[in-house]
Amino acid sequence: MKRLVVTADDLGLHRGMTDAAIRGHEHGIVTACSISACGIDVEKAANAVRSVPALDAGVHFTLVEERPLLPAADIKSLVFRDGKFAGGYRELFVRYTLGRIDLDEVEAELRAQAARLRDLGVSLLHANGHQHLHVLPGIFERVLRVAGDFGIRYVRIPDDAARRSLGMRELQVSALSRFARAAARIAELRGFSTNDRTIGIRDAGHLDADRIVELLDHVDGVTELVTHPGTGEGLAESYSWSYDWQREADALCDPRVREECARRDIELVSVRDVVGAAGGTQGPRDASPESTG
Repeated sequence: MKRLVVTADDLGLHRGMTDAAIRGHEHGIVTACSISACGIDVEKAANAVRSVPALDAGVHFTLVEERPLLPAADIKSLVFRDGKFAGGYRELFVRYTLGRIDLDEVEAELRAQAARLRDLGVSLLHANGHQHLHVLPGIFERVLRVAGDFGIRYVRIPDDAARRSLGMRELQVSALSRFARAAARIAELRGFSTNDRTIGIRDAGHLDADRIVELLDHVDGVTELVTHPGTGEGLAESYSWSYDWQREADALCDPRVREECARRDIELVSVRDVVGAAGGTQGPRDASPESTG
């Protein structure tokens, strides 16, 4: 059976990201979205998502680039300059590998982010991480504990299935996949639902309809297509990621993509479909870090 969850990330960071995700759901193949509680547009994103209850909302746990919700004095190991998180995953990873990240502080900030979205009326059905940092050992166990406490039963495993020619991006994504596979084993032991594989991570911000159709060859089991649609002015000025947000937004609404899914017997599903198929309504088992061995 081939089942595809299509998730739009980064809602709440910029209105254009939120608008494009909603359009992708209403006129395209988007079945889920994830919201960063640290984004300047988070309140508008929450309002928009509440208006489309069929779109499965999740928390986009954020530990880089943005400003934390908790006071800097309470999470000193996560704060770098001007009271903000690290500028990107490389900067955070250096401090992480040196053992200078306090996991209790990580958990406190993640908990504050989930609570912020809950307080804005968002029903959280799944969790993932900005730049996929949620699968780092130690951090992932804290993610599971927070997710379990908020009734979240599905966590993304960013194990990208589509290999490309060897290069720096390929090495980075391959390293991420190794962390992801270890995280998947922990999630399974704790009773969480996950995807079997992901597609789209290697092409983040550069998906077009043709590339999505190519990636459909790698759909097997429960696959999550990770996307970053956006629209409108100000995105490039706000985020120097060199993403082609509008092209990705258009690709998700291209009828050829839906037609190819049907032709290949790929079922577009929501997170709630995956969780329901995994076994009823019982919550996850104990997800505390102490129980991970």
